[in-house]
Amino acid sequence: MTFKSALSPMQQPLNFRKISSRWIPPKLIKRALFLSIFLSFTSATVRAELPADANALKWYKAGQSFVKQQKRSTRGKKKAKNVILFVGDGMSITTVTASRIYEGQMKGADGEENLLSFEKFPHAALSKTYAVDRQVSDSASTATAMLTGVKTRFRTLGVDGSAIDADCQNGRLRTLLESAEMKGLATGFVTTTRVTHATPAATFAHTIERDYEAAGGNCADIAQQLIEFPFGDGLEVAMGGGRQMFIPSAEGGERTDGRDLTAEWQARYKRAAYVTDTASLEAVDKNTNHLLGLFADSHMSFSELRDKSPTGEPSLTEMTVKAIELLENNRKGFFLLVEGGRIDHGHHAGIAKLALTETVEFSNAIRRATNLVGPDTLIIVTADHSHTMTMAGYPRRGNPILGFAGKDVNDLPYTTLAYANGPGHREATKEGVDPDLTKVDTEAFNFRQAAAVPLRVETHGGEDVAIYATGPGSQWINGVMEQNAIFHVMREALLGSSD
Repeated sequence: MTFKSALSPMQQPLNFRKISSRWIPPKLIKRALFLSIFLSFTSATVRAELPADANALKWYKAGQSFVKQQKRSTRGKKKAKNVILFVGDGMSITTVTASRIYEGQMKGADGEENLLSFEKFPHAALSKTYAVDRQVSDSASTATAMLTGVKTRFRTLGVDGSAIDADCQNGRLRTLLESAEMKGLATGFVTTTRVTHATPAATFAHTIERDYEAAGGNCADIAQQLIEFPFGDGLEVAMGGGRQMFIPSAEGGERTDGRDLTAEWQARYKRAAYVTDTASLEAVDKNTNHLLGLFADSHMSFSELRDKSPTGEPSLTEMTVKAIELLENNRKGFFLLVEGGRIDHGHHAGIAKLALTETVEFSNAIRRATNLVGPDTLIIVTADHSHTMTMAGYPRRGNPILGFAGKDVNDLPYTTLAYANGPGHREATKEGVDPDLTKVDTEAFNFRQAAAVPLRVETHGGEDVAIYATGPGSQWINGVMEQNAIFHVMREALLGSSD
């Protein structure tokens, strides 16, 4: 007697040793085997990206967990084709507020009701900016957190806490730009600082000391790492200042190895361009594959003080527009970092007007970028850290944001904006600071606001900074976030799950 199962062949448990091939079409078997091999390969590839250091792995996994939680509680699964990360260096919440008012007042309004371009984005959150060894951090460790998903040590770039100068490979972290290149996307960055400075360097460099821009240490310096970038087909766009870091000392540069890295860039890539002023940037062909723009020997000029002639420096907005034009040539998509780097420098100098005008230009660049890209682009705007600028007193609505808030106990006027520390300390008359501001133009580009603690250079602040986001994945920007979680939001939106 032959036993026949009451179950149909497709309902019975699968046993590949006994199962008849007529029950499962050969095409399904091939697909299953292919899928198994593919998943194994993908899993191995992803595991290779995870940090080896236990502490770094903790931060990476925590960032992944944050994104998983946000995905469970928010809607929207559409993948981003492009990601643009805008970093206002040192753009504290007070800086945003004061710049919002300043821009509005430049338009003839009271200012308080004004909004900067990115303040209209639908999603916002707060970012915790501390480093693993500092309550108040610097741009290197904070940029590394945003671009690798791992919090790290003060002044280090692209490496975890296990990195040492004697070993050039130990502790290296994979950056989002590097991963995007490996996936065949276009990549680049734009900055108003040196291209070898902390924030832009965090996209491609790996070093225990951020100052190793043209020399120093036992490993390749930061400028060298940009030119010798080994991932994908290389960065498509790199623009900012810092020309001296790329040319030999015999030609007025900082390189002691005699190398001219600008010439090496042009020789390395097909259809490459190297530009040094506004006119040459505008003349760059849209089909250029790799663009290096170095528009100043060191940092670029403050936006309101730059030479705006064709032979001068382009604005942050102009550089951003050109970068998007070139990166959009890649149909797979792109990743772009744009840094308003000199907001930070205005604050360090204790000159609020410089910081505010830089923030307004930063907002202009974001507005243009938002209008240029489609709804398939995730745009995130944030700061790496804050500064000590305060906004205080009881000035009337519409009062000039750079003006006086009232009078102190000595019946002398004081400004609405001030600093907790810095070169504007009013007793430091030997530095040329006048404690009586009655006849002083507080809206001049060289006016230093009062500082409570005398320092030669104002310091960073340690409070949270804001994050603003729009586009696919922006719904995951939510609540109070660890700064390294920003990386995981961008990676999930652009490249998919990293676990």
